[in-house]
Amino acid sequence: MRDPVMPVRRLCGLAALLVLASVLFMTLGARGNWGFVLPFRATKLLALIVVAVAISTATILFQTITQNRILTPSIMGFDALYVLILTTAVYVLGGQAVARLSDQLVFVVNVVCLVLASLALFGTLLRQVRADLLRMILTGIVFGVLFRSLTGFMQRIIDPNEFAVIQVSSYARFNRVDTELLALSAGVTGLALMVVWRMRHRLDVLALGHDAAINLGEHPRRGQIEVLILIAILVSVSTALVGPVAFLGLLVVSLAHLVTPSARHAVLIPSAGLISALVLVGGQTTLERALALSTPLSVVVDLIGGIVFLLLLLKGSSR
Repeated sequence: MRDPVMPVRRLCGLAALLVLASVLFMTLGARGNWGFVLPFRATKLLALIVVAVAISTATILFQTITQNRILTPSIMGFDALYVLILTTAVYVLGGQAVARLSDQLVFVVNVVCLVLASLALFGTLLRQVRADLLRMILTGIVFGVLFRSLTGFMQRIIDPNEFAVIQVSSYARFNRVDTELLALSAGVTGLALMVVWRMRHRLDVLALGHDAAINLGEHPRRGQIEVLILIAILVSVSTALVGPVAFLGLLVVSLAHLVTPSARHAVLIPSAGLISALVLVGGQTTLERALALSTPLSVVVDLIGGIVFLLLLLKGSSR
């Protein structure tokens, strides 16, 4: 019988490691005026934590409604859909018109469009091929390739000056975040996390499968729609701040299952969030201070996450 106190101890250990990584991020190599350095780094630290929590939570939610530990929103093309929506806006309205709009307005419009598009595309996909993992993976990859191909096509035919408006959204950049959206993104992420935490027991039921959820009094279809909306919002937050990241969610959630082996979302959600924040903060500290950004963090994360994805796929790890 597992010790019920063990997950709490491990969560406290992860929190302590995150605090240590945060202190190192704030102070290591700092020179000059501390009144400027500390607020500057604190803003960047907050952005990294917001992105980490948003990505990890979105991945757990998506794996819950698909009943497997391989699929993630990025693999299924959620972040590519966000970039496609933004590129279409620039293509239709023009780069100058989009640039004149406030970042907050563009973010809200993209969130609404992504929610509607994800419900139309992935809601139908979940209903039709819920139990077919292979077909779901292939369909998600096709969606992702389609979204990225359409984005690339429109980026090639628009004016080069307008292309600069959307180029920054097409690549992950942990060393430079959009701080103008930080307050809005943190607030939206906080509200989404509150909703997720209230749903944690329902998520435990949804993870058992369609038939078991019905027997336990849960409406699977309604739960999937609610979760898809939350996923779309969280993916929008992370993509707006740093750009698309393919395998971070898969990597940190896989580590969360190893560190805190529990099926309860009350344990998995904070565990994955802490590990994700530790990976981003610790990784960014190492690259900035030790390696002088010789290698982008997104490249390292995608490399390791891609290997984890292949191992899980070959192992056939699914719920």
